[in-house]
This record gives sequence, C-alpha cells and structure tokens, in this order.
Amino acid sequence: MITKNDNLSKALDLIAESEADLSNLFKEDGLLNRLTKGLVERALQAEAKTHLGYDKYEHTTSGNSRNGTSKKNIITEKGSLEIEVPRDRNGQFEPVLIPKRSTRIEGLDDKIISLYAKGMSVTDIQTQLKELYGGAEISTSLISQITNDIIDEVKAWQTRPLEAVYPLIFFDCLFVKVRQDKRILNKAVYVALGVDLSGKKDILGLWISENEGAKFWLNNLTELKNRGLQDILIACTDNLTGMSEAIAAVYPKVEHQLCIVHQIRNSLRYVSYKDRKTVVTDLNPIYTANTIAAAEAALEEFRAKWDKQYPQISKSWCTHWDNLVIFLQYPPEIRKVIYTTNAIESFNSQLRKVTKNKRVFPSDDAVFKTLFLAIGYITKKWTMPIRNWNEAMAHFLIKFEGRI
Repeated sequence: MITKNDNLSKALDLIAESEADLSNLFKEDGLLNRLTKGLVERALQAEAKTHLGYDKYEHTTSGNSRNGTSKKNIITEKGSLEIEVPRDRNGQFEPVLIPKRSTRIEGLDDKIISLYAKGMSVTDIQTQLKELYGGAEISTSLISQITNDIIDEVKAWQTRPLEAVYPLIFFDCLFVKVRQDKRILNKAVYVALGVDLSGKKDILGLWISENEGAKFWLNNLTELKNRGLQDILIACTDNLTGMSEAIAAVYPKVEHQLCIVHQIRNSLRYVSYKDRKTVVTDLNPIYTANTIAAAEAALEEFRAKWDKQYPQISKSWCTHWDNLVIFLQYPPEIRKVIYTTNAIESFNSQLRKVTKNKRVFPSDDAVFKTLFLAIGYITKKWTMPIRNWNEAMAHFLIKFEGRI
C-alpha cells in the first residue's frame, strides 16, 4: 500500500534529481516560492471545482461557470507571491484558503503578534516584514488591525476566574509614557503576581493609573475577590499609597509584609554616597535577626549610631515596623520567599525590556496589548514551584489552619 509519505518522498526525489537550480531554493523567485504558488493555485482550482460542480474544461449546464482568473498578491511566511485566483460568472465563489480581500495566509498574523510582543512599534514591524518578505508592502493599518484583535483576549484574561486561595501575592509597578488628550503622561502599571497552593507563579491582573490610593487599590482588590479569590495569606508589597487600608478592608485576615529591599532603597534615598555602604551594613542585622526582639535591639543600635545624621531612616522603620517584621515569624529557609518582592521585580524587569522599545504608547489599550503578549511569553517558563515551597506550605498549614 502506497502512503502519502511515500508519494511525498518520491516527489522530493524527483525535484532533487531534476535539473532545477536548487541553489536558489529559498530566494524570492526560487523553487520553493514557485512550488508554493503552484500548490496554492491548485488548491484554489480544487475549491472552484467543488463550488461549481465540474472540472476545468468540462461542459456544464448549471447556470454558473468559470470566468478566468484574477491576479492577487499575497504575503506568506516565505515572501510575497502573485497568484491566479479562479473566478465564476455569478461572482459567488468565495475561496476558503485565501478569502476575498485577504492578502495573507496563515502564519503572518503570528509573526506580527510575536514582533509586537517584543516591544516593536507598528512602523518598526512594517519595516521588519518588508525586509523579511522580499519588499512586500504590509500597511500599518493592517498590522494595527491584527494587534487590535488581541484586546478581546486581554479583557477575557483580565476577568478570568481565579483560585479561591493564594498563599502569597506580590504587588509592584512599572512606569510607562502614554499619549492622552494630546499630552504625554507618565502612568503606573500595577502588577499582581500570585503563588498558588502548588507553589507555581501566575500573573493575576494588570491595572493602569496616573495616581494610586486607597480607593484605587480597594477597586482592584474587590475585582480580584469578585473573580473568585476569597483569601490571601500574605501580601508582599512596596509601601504603595493606600495599600494597607485597602487590604484590611477586602481581606482583613491577610498579613501585609512590606518589601525589605524597597525599604532599604528608601532608607538610602537621602544618605551621602560615602556613607551608603556603611549604612547598608548596619541595617543588615535588623532584617537578618533570628527573632523580632533581636531585630528591635538591632534597630536601637542603628538609631544610636545614625539618628543624629540621618534621623529619617529609623523613623521610617519604626513607622512601618509591624509590616516589616512579619517574615521573622517564619523559619529561615522560607523567609526569603516572603520578605522581598524579588519574584515580581524580576518579572517586571523583563516587561521593562519590552516597554523601553516604545518610548510613548498611543493609548492605554496599546500598553495592555504589549504587556499581555509579553506575559504570555514570559510565563511559559513558569512550570516549577518556587524554591523551598514544600517547607513554606508545611508551615502555612499549621499557622493558617482552616484557611487552606
């Protein structure tokens, strides 16, 4: 029995043994493009035969018949092709392979979306495609249309149901420039990264705003709750304005840990360059202490040494103390899971590589499209639980009994 693979093998042998110039195989006018053109045109002729009910050159009394062909330029992944599309006299033939008014075949959309996800502008994509596809002209409006189709996916993703419990959620933000009302505004994009019960990371949502505050965060957290997230054990954040109040209102049982890394950065904001290394060294005993009592003693030592020169540092630590030392209740091997927002900062740094290519976004939707596509590429790698997760869960099951 002869299979399709046998036929394909014979066809390839015939090409290889022929006198065809295979050195031009991949060029614009090479054998591969000519084969593609031939296959596409044969497929269209087969569609026309099915539509009309008779083969080419056969007689018909159906009332409709062939009416020659029309030329059409299409874009493929290998370049631009001019093909002959069959026509019928009644104008009813609608090809499935390449529909009317379509100038591309499957594969081009994925290429455009991939380039957009990497942060390329619409005009940059147009230039790139022109180089890739032998000078083929693809309009910026077509590229925009293809990327605009992503918005429905973004909305579905942003409203998708969530797990009932996420032991850990990290909140952080990155800044982008957006054109709005003929002005260029600096806007913050806030990201929520959750760790589920199996220890795997997921991006739960994106929000964009010019200003943050308790009302802003109250709306965002309420949105998460409406999507099914009923409980958070620990929320790790920078000292975002209004965050503590909003968390207490929507998830009153949550433990709110402020990021130690951000706290150290904030502490160094007004420190002379020559003192920074010493100040960092003296802050270290506070957040590496074995107990809360030891941390308090280390803070007192720091105050005694530095309050005269930099009083705002200890004042900030004292103001936020209860939210800075939550992680000290946990064993050393899982403290790093809790006290820093490194997990989300690493993620945001990858997003920034994408957004820096676009100096100004034309709209909020453009921001969401770009970040949504980038998230898809980044999170494909998130297949394993975070480090020390089993130890963390064992502790959570005891500490948060009845909530997991």
